[in-house]
Amino acid sequence: MLAYNDKLFLAEHDMVKGWVGTMHSHPHEQIVYVVHGHLSVTCQGKTVEIRTGDTFVVRGGVEHGASAIEDSRVVDVFTPCREDYIR
Repeated sequence: MLAYNDKLFLAEHDMVKGWVGTMHSHPHEQIVYVVHGHLSVTCQGKTVEIRTGDTFVVRGGVEHGASAIEDSRVVDVFTPCREDYIR
């Protein structure tokens, strides 16, 4: 977690090569920026590979997930604030 207020939440995540996240959804709008690395992202049944410098948007309520092809770092921005991350 980097910073937040009642409308926005900014987080940084590190993923080691081989990490596999579960498919999930949340009501928050999400923008992801890949600081470095290489990920596979599945969203609405479509899988794409993203790399350093890439960005993508996940609309609230849309099922998505990711896995790390290489060690990776991403910055996530959510709106509204992810209260579940603060607790």
